[in-house]
Amino acid sequence: MVAQRLVALFVLGCLLFSYPLLSLFNTGGTLWGIPLLYVYLFGAWGVLIALMVLVVEKSR
Repeated sequence: MVAQRLVALFVLGCLLFSYPLLSLFNTGGTLWGIPLLYVYLFGAWGVLIALMVLVVEKSR
């Protein structure tokens, strides 16, 4: 069950970092002076890590 959830998170990561979604955030805008693309990249990365921690810790 844990392996299936980790595979699903991998697929989610592939979707989050695919070209169509990245191009939505590559507009040149900023959020608190940080380019929107960078905010999205680090935010999505952090969410994926948090979800992986939840999946692995819940299995114990």
